[in-house]
Amino acid sequence: QVQLVESGGGLVQPWGSLRLSCAASGNIFSINLMGWHRQAPGKQRELVAGITSGGSTNYADSVNGRFTISRDNAKNTVYLQIDSLKPEDTAVYYCYELQSGSVYWGQGTQVTVSS
Repeated sequence: QVQLVESGGGLVQPWGSLRLSCAASGNIFSINLMGWHRQAPGKQRELVAGITSGGSTNYADSVNGRFTISRDNAKNTVYLQIDSLKPEDTAVYYCYELQSGSVYWGQGTQVTVSS
């Protein structure tokens, strides 16, 4: 089992920035994929960004250039730097970890973009 704990969400004004963190613990494999999805009110959960244990990244088109994903393998932690926030980025952001065919999810952290 893998446990994921997110932090760093909150209320931010448009064009502001946030840094989300997700710490993983438990039976973590050295080769895995970690990343973030988000779910806005009334919408389906969507992929935001992912990063492999080797450092390869992918992003949703809607966030490319504004979001930066990174990870610290020694700490089993993945980060999401969010810049130039827009009201449409308001959502619950969920961390995930994929290894050996199993996916694990965090509880989510709320990001609200509003003036």
